Amino acid sequence: MADLSMATLDAAVDVRPLTAHGVLPQLITPRSSGVSLLAEFAQLAAQIDRLLPVCAGVLLRGFDVQGVDGFRAFAASFGHPLLGYEFGSTPRSRLAEGIYSSTEYPAHQHIPLHNEQSYSTSWPMKIWFYCAQAAPVGGETPIADSREVYRKIPEAIRRRFSERGLLYVRNFGGGLDVPWPQVFNTDDPRQVEAFCRDHGIACEWKEDGELRTRQLCQAVARHPRTQELCWFNQAHLFHVSGLEADVREALLEVVEPLDLPRNVYYGDGSELETSLLDEVRGVLAQEKQLFPWQSGDVLMLDNMLAAHARTPFSGPRKVVVAMAEAYSARDLATS
Repeated sequence: MADLSMATLDAAVDVRPLTAHGVLPQLITPRSSGVSLLAEFAQLAAQIDRLLPVCAGVLLRGFDVQGVDGFRAFAASFGHPLLGYEFGSTPRSRLAEGIYSSTEYPAHQHIPLHNEQSYSTSWPMKIWFYCAQAAPVGGETPIADSREVYRKIPEAIRRRFSERGLLYVRNFGGGLDVPWPQVFNTDDPRQVEAFCRDHGIACEWKEDGELRTRQLCQAVARHPRTQELCWFNQAHLFHVSGLEADVREALLEVVEPLDLPRNVYYGDGSELETSLLDEVRGVLAQEKQLFPWQSGDVLMLDNMLAAHARTPFSGPRKVVVAMAEAYSARDLATS
């Protein structure tokens, strides 16, 4: 692993930890006002390339971002095409090519820590968040180092999850979850079937015309650059035990367990133990780093090394997202 001391300062910016609780995230600020984020790209990109493998995330604060268009140009400047939100698990709006709203869940709901699309075998390596408008109350984007999460989860749980793998089962639409045309960006079932074949996803059309998918995925992944193991899954989020008790009971009154909007099992289809998932949730809670957004902030994360979340909020809030550098479990297997 690289040393943070390698991140030498240039004449235009300062770099320091945002909090006293660790290196995630590193705060990068300009030494004078009105500095354009894009104008400083070359030096910022060199800094970030050294920092991310160590600290997993950087917060760029105090720069002139020039709105959503400037944010998009900044994210695209790292050299990888911005990705679409394929096989997404939450509702989002496409604001521009490669730019999406943050998850459009009601403001009172908490979104647990997760690595983007770690419920799949393909994911973005980089993810950016731009806070165009900070909520007056709440609405933070907590983050956590996925390597530390892995290290602090009991070894027996790590081994059990890693050896057995995870099977994610999703039922789309039906008034309970995101409709499949929105998830796959098409209303053509043949295109859905082709996508599933290409990505190792088993799919079936149910009698009511809705779609069910199953996908065997990793629980742990090794980062291709740092070679460190990361806790990299969304079992704690997809599992039925992650629902509020009243919501869980109401759902199970109207659908069979197999028809839940989403659930997760061990790779062989056997039940995951809620008690183990509760231990995982406890570690995630311990590792969570929380900071208030400031309007104009840009947060860049290595999506394998850092998980992110969202706290409840009140008032107006606008945080947009970009993703890039597609990677997959197949790449990991051959690296």
